[in-house]
Formats: sequence, structure tokens, C-alpha cells
Amino acid sequence: MAPMSLDVQLGWFMKFLPSICESSASAQTLIEHGTQTMIVGGSIRLGCSPIYLTLYGTPNHDDYEPRTGCLKWANELSEYHDHLLQKEIQRARRKHSHATIAFADYYNILKLVYRSPNEYGFSSGRALIACCGGGGPYNVNMTNGNNGLSICRNPSSLVSWDGLHLTEAAYRVIARALSEGPYSVPPLA
Repeated sequence: MAPMSLDVQLGWFMKFLPSICESSASAQTLIEHGTQTMIVGGSIRLGCSPIYLTLYGTPNHDDYEPRTGCLKWANELSEYHDHLLQKEIQRARRKHSHATIAFADYYNILKLVYRSPNEYGFSSGRALIACCGGGGPYNVNMTNGNNGLSICRNPSSLVSWDGLHLTEAAYRVIARALSEGPYSVPPLA
């Protein structure tokens, strides 16, 4: 099968979305069909995503977090999303008290990573740069083709794979934090 453009894939997703989002992000249906334990992932820090920084970057330094260089408004949107998601999870817990529904706090795990990338094995000063991209300050490819794409030599040194998706190394940090630290409600450890 030939690669399909992002527009075609987005069209497929929009047609499929109503079938999985008719109620509480399908969690209720899964629980009603026997799921006993469910982990619901929160939002990443959108304001730190190279694609958001590329699309919505401004020359106004006040729009960025001074410590990380991330867009403030986009991270506030992520926080708001997680606030609403946690309220919905609490509602689902009350309705399905026999099931364990945990919230995975990706946002705050990644907050630590972006504030201190070296402590988590990522290159200092490059935490906001995509590994696979097409140049620009955040190495993000804004075209629909693969022409001109470059891939970094060491993906595990960067947080973002393509500007939106995380690298395996970033997911490893998230998994470790969820299993060892206080980043899930209730705790997974």
C-alpha cells in the first residue's frame, strides 16, 4: 500500500472517531465488558512540542516559559485538559467502583524532563528539537512529503521524534516514573 497523505489519514480518523468517543473516551464500554484495571494517559506538554513551537512560535519572549522555552498558553491548555480528564475519571470511578481507573500524569513527568533534560539522559539545549525533521529552529517538517527529512544520529538523546510524538527514550522515562514515582492516581507501584 502506498503511503497516504496526512490529510487522507486525518479524514479516516475523523470518520472513525465517533465510533470510539460516544461516551467517556470508551472507558465505560471497556469496563462494562470486563476490564478491571485501566490506565488513562493525560496530556503531554503541548507547549514543549516542536510542532507547536514551530506553528505557534512568536517573537514575544513573554509567551514562553523562561525555564524551558515552552509556549505558556499551550501548556495551560494541556493542564486544563488534564483537569477535565481527571474529573471525568473520578466520575467513572464512582460509577464503576469495582474497577481501578488510574490517571497517568504525563504532563508533570515531562515537566521535569524539559526543566532538567540532562538528569534524564537528554541533550541539554536540544530538548525542544525533533529528531526526525526538515530543519528550522525545532527541526520540524511542515510539508506532506518525505523530501529533505533528516534523522538525528542518536534519537535517545532527544525527547521528540517527529515534532509531536515522543522518542522511545522519552516513553521509557514516562514508564519508569509511572511505575516508581508518584505520577499516577492511584499509584501504580
